[in-house]
Amino acid sequence: MTDLSPSQARSMRAFLDSLVRSARRFGGWRPDGSGGDRVVPGQHAVEQLELSARRLLSERAHAAGTALPASFIQGYSSLPDAQREEMLTVLAEAFGPDEAALRRACEAYLDNPGPEAANRLASLSEAPRQELFRRINQAPLGTAALVRLREDVLDVLPRRPDLKQLDDDLLHLFRSWFNRGFLVMRRIDWSSPADLLEKIIRYEAVHSIESWRDLRERLAPADRRCYAFFHPALLDEPLIFIEVALTPAIVPSIQTILAPDRDVIPPGAARAAMFYSISNCQRGLQGVSFGHHLIQQVVEDLLRELPNLSQFVTLSPVPGFGPWVREQAAAGREEAVEALAEATGGQVPADSRVLPLAVDYFTHAKDRKGRPRDPVARFHLGNGARLERLCPAGDVSAHGLGASLGLMVNYLYDLSTLEANRDSFIADGTVTWGAPAKASARQASQTELTRV
Repeated sequence: MTDLSPSQARSMRAFLDSLVRSARRFGGWRPDGSGGDRVVPGQHAVEQLELSARRLLSERAHAAGTALPASFIQGYSSLPDAQREEMLTVLAEAFGPDEAALRRACEAYLDNPGPEAANRLASLSEAPRQELFRRINQAPLGTAALVRLREDVLDVLPRRPDLKQLDDDLLHLFRSWFNRGFLVMRRIDWSSPADLLEKIIRYEAVHSIESWRDLRERLAPADRRCYAFFHPALLDEPLIFIEVALTPAIVPSIQTILAPDRDVIPPGAARAAMFYSISNCQRGLQGVSFGHHLIQQVVEDLLRELPNLSQFVTLSPVPGFGPWVREQAAAGREEAVEALAEATGGQVPADSRVLPLAVDYFTHAKDRKGRPRDPVARFHLGNGARLERLCPAGDVSAHGLGASLGLMVNYLYDLSTLEANRDSFIADGTVTWGAPAKASARQASQTELTRV
């Protein structure tokens, strides 16, 4: 402190001493570099962790740096499952908004509306746990810890609906922290690090990867691509990835795309980019939308690399079709009974049975909002794609037959009509059909099937 006057030096020393005392008091920095309050698993672990959370929310906690949130993360991760659920209950019940203060703020706003009263109301309506999560997020690996914490919430939520607000608060923060501006797209190929390739095998959710050789067939050939979104706070953890096959024309079956003896084509000879698998990797980020942005970015990058491409098409599963057919069969619908019997017996149902059922499904099976019942259909149609082709026998694996009687769908992303299609779908649930799908619908109508 040679550049300071004696009085300035004394003031600086006093400030630093108070900083150290504050850090020690609130469980932050210690001379040996360790963290603060260590939560010891046992009977009082949850009480210790709640105390740590309250200290973390204090204004003085800012002086403790990242040690206190890191200590909270370590303490929570050390809890057994039962005590984790107990701590989630504490976060839901003890770190919610002050209802009495919120009621007074509501009355004050109604009595005297204005910006100041509105800001006060908005401030009090936010649960203190949101600020707690923000402070936890400041620690190294804090974002990853919160994503894991939300996984715990999602695990118990079906039987603990009282934790819904806790889940909503986490989702609210994640939608800000993981917006498109923070995401980085990277291509994954056979030369990518082994630990990342292992994660692709583990996270693949549509068409399982059985071996390293299987993975190599999806990444190494010149006519194959894989892209993923990453977030700076999650290091090399992919958030979502998409697998792409470059083909001469639209492909109606996954067997063709994944055939081990297929002919590899030069990328310059491709006319279609087939998006045949999109997998979300982080369950704790469920409800945060990545797919639309990833598809858009991949299309832009592929067009720059390969201007010869003219069609961008998915080969998508139809996860809601199998359950819907079972409902139809239970109601006595003959076509559904016959198709289901064939699929259950390991046979590929005849196109003449599957197509009418598929047309009926996409025409009439709606959710409570009047949109297509199928979640994959809602995703792609909501992005502006059109239902291009119904593909019976698109996936004849045991899983494909069990989940959707082998049915798959091509959704086509026509860049010139995306916006109009999306607007129509959002406005009234209108499904835009391509010419091949319309032909299937006309064929189905000629059978004069009636809905049950």
